[in-house]
Amino acid sequence: MKNKLKVFRAMQDITQDDLASSLGVTRQTILSIEKEKYDPSLKLAFKIAKYFNVNIEEIFSDED
Repeated sequence: MKNKLKVFRAMQDITQDDLASSLGVTRQTILSIEKEKYDPSLKLAFKIAKYFNVNIEEIFSDED
């Protein structure tokens, strides 16, 4: 799954550690999502979107 998590994180100057802590996951999870090696659960994807106050589609897409 394609994502713009790193872009959203950079726009708000948030570290992987800070985001991970806020979402209750590890920094490695955030890193893996950003590198598109791991697709988050639907619950986690919604938590990420809510954290950035955007629709889930603005961060994640299934386009190749």
